[in-house]
Amino acid sequence: METTLFNRPIRIGTRGSRLALWQANHVAACLERELFQTEIVIITTKGDVVLDRSLDKIGAKGVFTEELEESLRNGFIDIAVHSAKDVQSTIPDDLELLAFMEREKVNDVIVSFDPSFSLQQPNIVLGTSSTRRRSMLKRYYPDIITAEARGNLQTRLRKLEEGQYDALVLAFAGVHRMEYDHLITHVLPETQFVPAAGQGSVAIECAKNLELGRKIALQGILDHTDTHACLRAERAFLRTMEGGCSIPSFALATYTDEGLLQLHGGLISLDGQQYVEEISAITDVDQADAIGVSLAETVLRRGGKQILAEIRSHRESESSTF
Repeated sequence: METTLFNRPIRIGTRGSRLALWQANHVAACLERELFQTEIVIITTKGDVVLDRSLDKIGAKGVFTEELEESLRNGFIDIAVHSAKDVQSTIPDDLELLAFMEREKVNDVIVSFDPSFSLQQPNIVLGTSSTRRRSMLKRYYPDIITAEARGNLQTRLRKLEEGQYDALVLAFAGVHRMEYDHLITHVLPETQFVPAAGQGSVAIECAKNLELGRKIALQGILDHTDTHACLRAERAFLRTMEGGCSIPSFALATYTDEGLLQLHGGLISLDGQQYVEEISAITDVDQADAIGVSLAETVLRRGGKQILAEIRSHRESESSTF
């Protein structure tokens, strides 16, 4: 490795929540093991500031990434660290996703301070900020009430402790990384509660004009090849659906025992009543993008286009009331 790569620290841009800092410090530790110097730079995003509205009400596209991406453009940071599920489906032309780190367990989980908590209890209130999770809960647990739960993980847990909810629905990855596993009462099956595209992985973004030697070195250290192929398929699906975290779509790519790839993806209506899902044919890893596009086109053709139109119509009618 050229010594010029070590002349200055790698500046790692991140949001300031404990979970985001865990991710950034994890990246820094991986780089420091390979003798890179690092510096963590905390950047506040719109999603960190606007907490009184749900994501679909504030324009979810880039809500957790836009300010980080501007810092990449002006060279203030070398790389930005994101939860992969928060990265918009289309990246600006002057930026690129350099790496996807090895994926954590992908499941959604129920978290409660009551170890005997049951989803069968009457009048349950579950807190979530995810449109997908709300829709799936309405489908599989129609008697459950959902309530908006914005803020970082510690803020949500404080609200839970205050009694604003009976339990929270969260991604296992964040709960595990923050060492709250003891609060998990239910692990929701990923075959039913199919996760959002990218859930469980950490994405590394950079400017395309970052020095080539740095890019090659960073990718070699941080990128997990198998995870990257899965996320290529999932993000191609999401991009073709023209979806984001405000649209209740889902996508999960997995490997067969033979090392081939399969994608499970779909879309659900806001009320949980309409549901379109498809599973791709098993294919070679080099077809990851192709199966994402093909599966999304099938979902759209089989009713997904109508669901999306109804969601957008609902959102427009809601915004016109403000």
